[in-house]
Amino acid sequence: MLPPELPPLPALTRAEGGLIDSYLEVVDLLGRVNPARGSDTYAALRAAQALVGRAAALRDALTLMHQRGEREVHAATLSRALRALDGERRAARVTLPGQGGGSAGE
Repeated sequence: MLPPELPPLPALTRAEGGLIDSYLEVVDLLGRVNPARGSDTYAALRAAQALVGRAAALRDALTLMHQRGEREVHAATLSRALRALDGERRAARVTLPGQGGGSAGE
């Protein structure tokens, strides 16, 4: 059985696409560093090291948007893009697990 199809990605400027991609990469790395969900210090260390570069890419995407005159963040459109790219599940790894516990495999 195939998984449900995700909603289509909304039209984004190149800079907005870079923002979304960089943001999700940072979120993924933060999820790997989250001490409440991880079990391996080496994997967390590698994620933390990569986080520096991805945070710089996020900064650069926002700088590019600003330089191009994209002064407003269109939250509704960007939220749709994040949902289409499974952002809710990915961001959930950054939070504390529920009282029942959690594992790195969530």
